[in-house]
Amino acid sequence: MLRVAVVGSGPSGVYAAQSLVQQSRVPDVRVHVLDRLPCPYGLVRYGVAPDHEKIKSLQKNLRTVLEHERIDFIGNVEVGTHGLDPERLLELYHAVVYCVGAAKDRRLGVPGEDLPGSHSATEFVSWYSAHPDASGNGFVLGARSAVVIGVGNVAVDVARILARGAEELRATDVPQAALGALAVSRVREVHMVGRRGPSQAKFTTKELRELGSLPAAEVVVEPEDLALDPAYADPSGSAPTALPAVNRRNLDVVRGWAGQPPQGQDRRIHLRFFLRPVELLEHGGRVAGVRFERTVPDGDGGVRGTGRYEEIEAQLVLRAVGYRGVPPAGLPFDAEHGTVPHTGGRVLRDGVPSPGEYVAGWIKRGPTGVIGTNRPCAKETVASLLDDAAMLTLRPVAADPLAALRESGHQPVPWPGWMAIEAAESALGLTLGRRSVKIADWPGLLSAAGGATHV
Repeated sequence: MLRVAVVGSGPSGVYAAQSLVQQSRVPDVRVHVLDRLPCPYGLVRYGVAPDHEKIKSLQKNLRTVLEHERIDFIGNVEVGTHGLDPERLLELYHAVVYCVGAAKDRRLGVPGEDLPGSHSATEFVSWYSAHPDASGNGFVLGARSAVVIGVGNVAVDVARILARGAEELRATDVPQAALGALAVSRVREVHMVGRRGPSQAKFTTKELRELGSLPAAEVVVEPEDLALDPAYADPSGSAPTALPAVNRRNLDVVRGWAGQPPQGQDRRIHLRFFLRPVELLEHGGRVAGVRFERTVPDGDGGVRGTGRYEEIEAQLVLRAVGYRGVPPAGLPFDAEHGTVPHTGGRVLRDGVPSPGEYVAGWIKRGPTGVIGTNRPCAKETVASLLDDAAMLTLRPVAADPLAALRESGHQPVPWPGWMAIEAAESALGLTLGRRSVKIADWPGLLSAAGGATHV
């Protein structure tokens, strides 16, 4: 029997587990999918916005995989500095596939970035997604205007949540505390700001169009901003450097919003372009606004500063400028690229493949692609693992890794524990007159898992 641990139960981890049990080259494979949280699905549960029901429904597909007879989900098991290290994992399993994502936000590197009221978009997403590590910060409380720095899908998500009315989110699984804060929010102006133009923005067209369909918000675009984009004045698409189709569609959507007269909606989403943050402004010990420098295209696909500045008032600033991998404890790490060095998914230690250690997902390739990109990425890694299987199975490992975990002081939450959490969240929703509502704290999750932790 080939025993494999997959560290991380998000899409890349689940796809790796699926590839391992669906192949026929090594028929006798048993997979434990380990996660630090007692809940599976990774960013599908804790990163996808609550109003994106279609994407969140992917959990049903991931669930089917985790219920496979040769796959066991084991939550509440930390791997890293405060938990199992790579050496111990290789005593329990023939192979370990690390699918731990890219958990660190990129920073702006400007004065005032750490002022109260300035947060990474990940912190905000974790709050409205009920991540148990999330701060109890009410975020929107006391704010009238918000600035979202970035023009990718994460920026669009947080801008949309800020601009939605709480009643629109009541039918989702957003936690009750976040729903309550959003219900009394006084945020009426949301500014989403990028340093380049709409033809270079990273959001997808579907996400972008959603902003224009919010029932209580209108989108405002300044024609002066768009005029700086070389592709804006070329609606025929005949510019020397052709735009990818998605960028052309995005530009067309934004062009349709430019200069539209006010619609009288309760909230406004301002899409701003060619503005680079240079300082977060302070008043009364908190963030009070952002100072931006106007940029212009530099002719090489980037931008340069002009020495002209503009300030936007904001009591809440959310930074959505990308992610970086965090060095997994005990594994080699390429700080420049934010990934673990590898070849075909095999972890490289001092340039040499380390027997039994593999990576997949963002920690392998960086924070790129969409959810579906994880499938071929995981398949490549599993193919490398299977090529090594004959060698890996020669090494003796624990007969029962789960029992060994318990003996060493861990309190794993297996699949029945997760089922108990799901049932508790459904019951919570009923008491609140809502659908299933996420439990947002560690004690609540572990209490809900209850006696199922020892099944």
